Amino acid sequence: MTNTNPHIVLIGAGIMSATLGIMLKKLMPNVRISIYEYLDRVAAESSDGMNNSGTGHAAYCELNYTPVENNQISIDKALAIAESFEISKQFWAYLKESHTIQFSEHFINSVPHMSFVRGNVSFLKQRFDAMHQAAIFKDMQFSADASNIKEWAPLIMAGRQSTEMVAATRMTAGTDVNFGAITRDMMRSLESSQGVELCLQHKVTGITDLTSRSQQRWRLRIIDIANSRHKDVDADFLFIGAGGGALSLLQKTGIAESRGYAGFPVSGQFLLCRNQEVVQQHHAKVYGTAEVGAPPMSVPHLDTRVINGERLLFFGPYAGFVSKFLKQGSYLDLPASIRPDNIWPLLSAGMNNFSLTKYLVKQLLQSESDRFAALQKYYPQAVQQDWTLTTAGQRVQVIQRTASGSGELKFGTEVVSSSDGSVTALLGASPGASTSVSIMLSVLEKMFPEKMQQKDWQSQLKQMIPSFGESLVADDELCLQTRERSHAVLELES
Repeated sequence: MTNTNPHIVLIGAGIMSATLGIMLKKLMPNVRISIYEYLDRVAAESSDGMNNSGTGHAAYCELNYTPVENNQISIDKALAIAESFEISKQFWAYLKESHTIQFSEHFINSVPHMSFVRGNVSFLKQRFDAMHQAAIFKDMQFSADASNIKEWAPLIMAGRQSTEMVAATRMTAGTDVNFGAITRDMMRSLESSQGVELCLQHKVTGITDLTSRSQQRWRLRIIDIANSRHKDVDADFLFIGAGGGALSLLQKTGIAESRGYAGFPVSGQFLLCRNQEVVQQHHAKVYGTAEVGAPPMSVPHLDTRVINGERLLFFGPYAGFVSKFLKQGSYLDLPASIRPDNIWPLLSAGMNNFSLTKYLVKQLLQSESDRFAALQKYYPQAVQQDWTLTTAGQRVQVIQRTASGSGELKFGTEVVSSSDGSVTALLGASPGASTSVSIMLSVLEKMFPEKMQQKDWQSQLKQMIPSFGESLVADDELCLQTRERSHAVLELES
């Protein structure tokens, strides 16, 4: 692509498109950006504060990021995720300090992250010993003393049997993030920028490859829902950041890289407590161990949340199944996504992950008392009338075709791009929003590989992300310095 002022279309008005849009305007001030969103407001699906756990995923408390391999705790994934979240905080601090964005509320708050186990004390101690050696986790604390854990999180210990073996780790650097709030603020900033248009209630119904027929690469067929009008929009680059809706849009592009991908939707619910006498007794995100077969996003946790200025408690999630790919999607989403190239990967992944199917069936059959009993494992003295069930966002687990033709269930965020970088799509879920800045750097690398090597781009990226081009895992001093700076700007505890 030789166009110095390309037209870039972003599909979806969530945290990913907002982050990419801000970056693009900093790197290419004259770029034209069009953002198309199916719903009537920004950040209404996965990015909305009530549709996700709000955890600033940094691998402090999520036990699934430190698997046991050959009888040893592997922290490689935890290190990568922790570094990615530090990069996100650097970028958000830059947005605040440079006055790029006027934040409407305090979107990120200090909330300690805890891992909590009952019985499996040796595992948690082994995990702590492995992680504590890295500077990025150096402030982690471990305790198997019930009285100490009670100081950290009184609700999880009150009423518990004194003979029960328990252990916990704690990181005071943990955070709760309202991703909906920061997304809306970023989108407001983008809307006020020259050359940017945000079109709500606009649905992309078709994507055509214009190779050899036009100077531009893609033609989108779009319907303006409010006015029932269709229009065609041509673009040089296309970014698909539409959450669960990304798979069907990626399939419309017809690029070879999209073949073999399938999606399996998993819905979620949480128990929500607004009783401030209870809420004020808990200040932590406490993550436990997942049931056998449970996907990573189904790890039970008791969370302090701050949403739109209100402090809340969440417990969950409780997984379920509907065939929608989006919370406000269609029951036909799953069947419509099935193609000849992905039907076997979808079926074989189901057969190879029978424990997941068993887990989902068990979750679907849960009664109100079953859900409350799960809460009591983490909060023994919970009172049922303090808690109400709320529906969270819809997630789509990615299934990727392997070299053998079968399907592999992927639990992270997958970046799928055409060979020329003109179209890039995000598939998958957790840790998603927390690592949005790192993911967008990889998207930029695919879109503009040559520009990413130029000094002016690297200088601008270094301003936005002080550690850009360096490793926070390898450089302990840099890790601690950048965290201290980010936390000072964002008014967080270190």
